[in-house]
Amino acid sequence: MSGVFDGLKVIDCASFIAAPAAATVLSDFGADVIKIEPPAGDPYRYYADAPGQPKSPHNYAWMLANRNKQGLALDLAVPEGRAVLERLVADVDVFITNYPPPVRRRLGISYEQLAPLNDRLIYASFTGYGEIGPEADKPGFDSNAWWARSGLMDLVRPHRGLPPARSVPGMGDHPSGMALYGAIVTALYQRTHTGRGAHVSSHLMANGLWSNGVMAQAKLCGASISERPPRDQVPNALSNHYRCRDGRWLILSILREDRQWSVFAKCIGRDDLVADPRFAATPIRHASARELIEILDAVFAEKDLAEWRSIFDAAGLTFGFTATLDDLMRDEQMRLTGTLVPFENDTMLTVDSPLAIKGVDKVPPRHPPSLGEHSDEVLRAIGYAADEIERLRAAGVVG
Repeated sequence: MSGVFDGLKVIDCASFIAAPAAATVLSDFGADVIKIEPPAGDPYRYYADAPGQPKSPHNYAWMLANRNKQGLALDLAVPEGRAVLERLVADVDVFITNYPPPVRRRLGISYEQLAPLNDRLIYASFTGYGEIGPEADKPGFDSNAWWARSGLMDLVRPHRGLPPARSVPGMGDHPSGMALYGAIVTALYQRTHTGRGAHVSSHLMANGLWSNGVMAQAKLCGASISERPPRDQVPNALSNHYRCRDGRWLILSILREDRQWSVFAKCIGRDDLVADPRFAATPIRHASARELIEILDAVFAEKDLAEWRSIFDAAGLTFGFTATLDDLMRDEQMRLTGTLVPFENDTMLTVDSPLAIKGVDKVPPRHPPSLGEHSDEVLRAIGYAADEIERLRAAGVVG
């Protein structure tokens, strides 16, 4: 099966999530990706064993971030390891890293050190806070550089009186990885015109602010940002969430109120609300939002979520529901759209990258490499003889 990026050679010399995720998307469309990690292993291999993480017999974090890749265990801290890398870089299209700038320079993998080896190289770097400025060398995770720094952590809580909301693992990393993927593809397109490579980059702080762009732009335009009220005090009862009889939550997003208010009232069996002077017109209804929320709280408590979903779907109203991870296993829409796909020759599902091209099949996801699984294969492909590989392995340069 041919892919969009068949023949594209990529080195993933990165750890944890965002930068490797960009390489994963390239691999989904056919790129050949070599995952380079130290002989002791990428620390992200062991993330699922950390305190507080979900327990599973499978290395789920590693599976998602590193499917489809070849594994090369290589010590870049020694000259022999750097020599291997330099030979690889001379014949690849894309080099991806998220090591901080000082570490890159120390290991000999900065853009300035690698670009002279290959004038067509797309060098993609990812950081917490950008490539310049006083925080350029500062490490960052999505919990602090994406979620907290952007203002999202402060804003996304039920109301001001409660502590800021914690993010979940990888919440900002995966969308940030898509930004780095976009930068890489943009540079590849530019290369078709110039014939030359480029240095592209992205960082968690920028992606966090982009995710919070509406509120950030409002503030930049001088808007006064009011505190978020509790759920029962929001200014629009038809853009609110309600608890159903079975304890599940449904969220309404009815924005065309003038046309859909009567339809909604009929759906919930309360046609009388249409003639109620408190709710007769949109501005009046907003002024009486607290009273309407109290009524709707009682109404939604009369039926389970599944019944409400059926009613609103039949009426064509816009709504959603607060899904749980248990819902994933029976979500038909996610399977039919390829949002969830099985690993190759396996029934286990994985989360696919959120891009599709009509008429183009993605690579069936393969399980990620074990530590150094393809070291010999990768070295042979760039001209190392068996005795040279054995010598490198005996010296601890190759795992």
